[in-house]
Amino acid sequence: MDRRREELLAAALELFSKYDAEDVSIDDVAAAAGASRALVYHYYGGKQELYVAALRSAAVELEARLTPSGDGTVIEELRAGLARYFDFVEDHAAGFAALLRGGPANRAGEVGEIIEGVRRRLVKMIMGRMRVGEPSPALRVTLRSWIACVETAGLDWLENRDVDRAALERLLVEQMVALLGVAARHDGRVEGLIADFGR
Repeated sequence: MDRRREELLAAALELFSKYDAEDVSIDDVAAAAGASRALVYHYYGGKQELYVAALRSAAVELEARLTPSGDGTVIEELRAGLARYFDFVEDHAAGFAALLRGGPANRAGEVGEIIEGVRRRLVKMIMGRMRVGEPSPALRVTLRSWIACVETAGLDWLENRDVDRAALERLLVEQMVALLGVAARHDGRVEGLIADFGR
């Protein structure tokens, strides 16, 4: 990707992280990037194409960081994954916020597919590390709920910065264990997964 295209994407991510996509114009992106409207249209056919490209770049970067190494126990991998997740949140605040921000209008079509695709692949990564092929409904709901919790915690941390990051990461690990404990009361298969967490 050439430098000008990267600058346009970075400017778009910054704007989309602060405002709904509907409120950001091509002129806004061009001005933020120090470029002309014509240049934005040269690289992207319109605002929707630019929005999708910006979100896709944020999603690809996030997933690349979260790929587990497979070297530690499940809980060690979870801790390491959260540390890398919050590294991304900190290093790419605009990309993270843009990826998760927006009302229902931004959740349709390609945009919704990007966001849901990231979530599905994160659930698969966690299941793979837990050595689970097909999750029970209780486990699937638990993992998806926890990912939503982590996303919300990331946005809240960016906005307020009144919780120590390391403490927040520990809290989220403990929440995962607690959620699995609740799921185990409804599905005995989950109980064995909790026992494996320290191995």
